[in-house]
Amino acid sequence: MAKDSKEKRTKVGKSDIVEDFAAEANLNKKEAGNLLNLLLKVIVNRLKKGENVRLIPFGAFEIRERKAREGRRPGATGENVEKIKIPARSVPVFKPGKELKEAVSKVKPLGKG
Repeated sequence: MAKDSKEKRTKVGKSDIVEDFAAEANLNKKEAGNLLNLLLKVIVNRLKKGENVRLIPFGAFEIRERKAREGRRPGATGENVEKIKIPARSVPVFKPGKELKEAVSKVKPLGKG
C-alpha cells in the first residue's frame, strides 16, 4: 500500500514569529517576544471590552454573536442521539484585509492526494 503523498503547509509557531520579528526590528528575541506578547494582550483586552480591532491593511478582529441552538452530543449516532442545548455566546472572528488577501492569493494551492 503506497504512503499518502499529500502536501502539507509548514506550521509556524509563536517562537518562529518572535525570531522573524527580532530580525526585522533588530531586537533580541526577549525584546521581540515581549513586544509580541504586549500586542496580543492589547488586542485581547480591546476585544474583551467589546471593541473591534482594525489593523489596516492586515485585517480586523471582530466580535460576533452566536445564537443559542440545539445540537447533538459529539460522537452520538443512531436513534438514541442525545440533544443538547448550546448557549448563545460571543466569538472572535478575523477578517483579512485587502493587502493580506492579495498576498495570500499568490500562494500555490496544495495538490489533492
